[in-house]
Amino acid sequence: MSVFLDACARRPTPHTPVWLMRQAGRYQPSYRAIREKVSFLELCHDPALCAEVALRAVDDLGVDAAIVFADILLVLEPLGIGFEFTKDDGPRIARPVRSAADVDRVAPQIDAEGSLGYVMESVRVTRQALGGRVPLIGFSGAPFTLASYLIEGGGSREYAHTKRLMYSDEGAWHELMRRLSDAVARYLLAQIDAGAEAVQLFDSWIGALGPEDYARYVQPHVSRVFSALAGRVPTIHFGTGNPALYPLLRAAGGDVIGLDHRVDLGATWGALGDVAVQGNLDPVTLLGAPETMFRKADAVLASAGGRPGHIFNLGHGVLPGADLAQVRALVAHVQEKSAR
Repeated sequence: MSVFLDACARRPTPHTPVWLMRQAGRYQPSYRAIREKVSFLELCHDPALCAEVALRAVDDLGVDAAIVFADILLVLEPLGIGFEFTKDDGPRIARPVRSAADVDRVAPQIDAEGSLGYVMESVRVTRQALGGRVPLIGFSGAPFTLASYLIEGGGSREYAHTKRLMYSDEGAWHELMRRLSDAVARYLLAQIDAGAEAVQLFDSWIGALGPEDYARYVQPHVSRVFSALAGRVPTIHFGTGNPALYPLLRAAGGDVIGLDHRVDLGATWGALGDVAVQGNLDPVTLLGAPETMFRKADAVLASAGGRPGHIFNLGHGVLPGADLAQVRALVAHVQEKSAR
């Protein structure tokens, strides 16, 4: 067993395990060198390159877990939704889903292994290359975040199109969410079958909703995803943007609840009860003075109080402007500072 998997199960560990969302990315010179040769989607479709990128992050940083290199939107391909990435890697969907008729264009179910086999091969190749050094995490975008991309056609601040469909045609909304949650569950199960030792559900845009809307329009679908995964591997439920949602995310499912940097980790953990937590250093601290970053990391560890079940991470992903040496120093600091 690893320190990461032990922490997921809330077992004591010799130090607080640490891994970082987006630990493979543009802040790494090695990653930028690969991206000079291939597009982002070409990289995602190349299992050997994906494994190289994922392993390089482990080697560069000394983290306690690897995460398969992919993108949260890849599951949209077998659903019949075309998308592309712009020069700044921002996704764009040419034909957004904004009506009941548009929902009918979304495939009712997917063959995850058959249509996303390159992701499963990335899982297999990466797991083999890791050789048991650290466990491998698989992941998917959550139904609401995927629906928002589908409906908005890209990034958004107001989520006006998403909420308009949600509020004006609840039947179409729930049918879309049913199709997405079924696809996500199949996709994550296929990753587990391929060798993923834990999986994370990324609900990066869920902060656009308040508790009432989350409970009515989202929670039942997310609960079905976690029910489908129950007992297979540890599951991490990550949402960001609205601290009032954490009790509902906890109720929806997940062995580990990912917390962003907008909350006090210890107090929130206490309110959530018997569950592991992940987080929650502000990613921007990696752009500041090292001594400030270390001080804030120490505050996170102090808030966790050394209780079994804490996985150190950022409140969201590593930013492109971060310095590799400073990110590496953070990982080492957390492991040393939390040694028990």
